[in-house]
Amino acid sequence: MRIKPANRTESVQEYYFSMKLKEIAEMRAKGNNIINLGIGSPDMAPSGNTIEKLIESSGNPKNHGYQSYIGIPELRNSFASWYKKYFNVTLNPQNEILPLMGSKEGIMHISMAFVNEGDEVLIPNPGYPTYESVSNLVGAKIKYYNLDKDNNWLPDLNALEKENLENVKLMWVNYPNMPTGTRATKALFQNLVGFGLKHNILICNDNPYSFILNDEQLSILEVDGAKEIALELNSLSKSHNMAGWRIGMVAGSEEYISTILKVKSNMDSGMFLSLQLAAVEALGNSATWYTGINLIYAKRREIVFEILDVLQCKYEKHQTGMFVWANIPNEFESGEMLSDYVLKEAFVFLTPGFIFGTQGNAYIRVSLCTEESQLIEGKHRIINLFNKNN
Repeated sequence: MRIKPANRTESVQEYYFSMKLKEIAEMRAKGNNIINLGIGSPDMAPSGNTIEKLIESSGNPKNHGYQSYIGIPELRNSFASWYKKYFNVTLNPQNEILPLMGSKEGIMHISMAFVNEGDEVLIPNPGYPTYESVSNLVGAKIKYYNLDKDNNWLPDLNALEKENLENVKLMWVNYPNMPTGTRATKALFQNLVGFGLKHNILICNDNPYSFILNDEQLSILEVDGAKEIALELNSLSKSHNMAGWRIGMVAGSEEYISTILKVKSNMDSGMFLSLQLAAVEALGNSATWYTGINLIYAKRREIVFEILDVLQCKYEKHQTGMFVWANIPNEFESGEMLSDYVLKEAFVFLTPGFIFGTQGNAYIRVSLCTEESQLIEGKHRIINLFNKNN
């Protein structure tokens, strides 16, 4: 091209799912009916009252102007009430909550607000790829910490203590965990807060999966002293079936939130008012609404377990979240090889674990965001494939 791209673009690649969706689209264009069990985009709708509020509010001509960078008071109050009710965390809605256009946006804002070029950032392996790509974009030095099945996919803080942490500024954690499905524990969050305070490292917990197949909602901010050293991201994408609405939040001390706002206020012009009002409705959903969604996910998960049994994968049955993480059989060299084989021969896409880091090479991840009929069809295709080759 005539104009050379910025150097920072050389540190990142096109998102894996963006590339894979193009491949799947090409296969479909050739007449192949692909069943996508890879991406975690909820296929169910938000609650009816949420949709009704969006329709009602968007019909008001006064609701289409620019909005405050910090969100309307009703939304911040609703986030605070939600955190108090389900997470037992008290947040000041005036200055300890900042609404976001999805928590993915928050990963960039937090990194830009606190990480200087050359600062080190602790990133889990396996982990959400955006932690890595954003760290690269802001010029950070990435320091990976391994999550391992033998340690129940929890960070080994004792091992990290033995490393040089002098230049580490930020640590990304994600519990309930994606991709492994490991649940959060109070002890984990207590240990992380202690670790952050000892080494002066900002601990950021990315927490969008607390309501999916999970009976206990936990927040790192519940720990004494957490607001001194921790932030938490949350989102309505998974918990309320609102992925495309792009509504999330970051919570923490007033000082941290005001610093993040310096970045955010230079990058957008506020969230559409009708979306904010609809989010208020969603946050007021009863506990039974979450229960109903989870009954559907639980049924789907049983079918996914059956699919994994056909594939002879090993997995834990008590995972949380909208995915199942599974160890591949020895006959396949990698999760990518198994994924490509099943896609090519059975037209079913399963996410290879390598995209989450080297610790995921021997794993695949299967999404629960597909109707039962499609899951059953995918299972039958895979049964036929393996029967044909055995």
